[in-house]
Amino acid sequence: MTLLRVAEAARYLGVSDDTVRRWVAAGRLAGHSDGSGRSAVDGVQVAALAREASEHPGDAPDGVPSSARNSFSGLVTNVVMDTVMAQVELQCGPFRVVSLMSSEAARELGLEPGMPATAVVKATTVIVNREVGP
Repeated sequence: MTLLRVAEAARYLGVSDDTVRRWVAAGRLAGHSDGSGRSAVDGVQVAALAREASEHPGDAPDGVPSSARNSFSGLVTNVVMDTVMAQVELQCGPFRVVSLMSSEAARELGLEPGMPATAVVKATTVIVNREVGP
């Protein structure tokens, strides 16, 4: 069983440490102790909660079905545009997503810092690295 410290679980779920502790107290998550005696929760249970909280795969935030499986809602933080290309940066929770698109597309979308937007990613290659614990 993979155990996650409360702070790690909170980060993955996008909630506070206190919320995770309340969920443990309420029985929504089973509490454990890690090898150092710190409070921890089961990684499989955290993954199940994260999956519940996520949008249905294949459905864009506007409800239009899509074959893309990865979408990230966030806030536009920067737009750099020249005559041909635009670089658009979004902050999606703790993640920075950068998109290169035509300047025409960025203008048509009216993209500017401070507005909400969703990055939709369809890729044939996604590299997954396993995190090594402390």
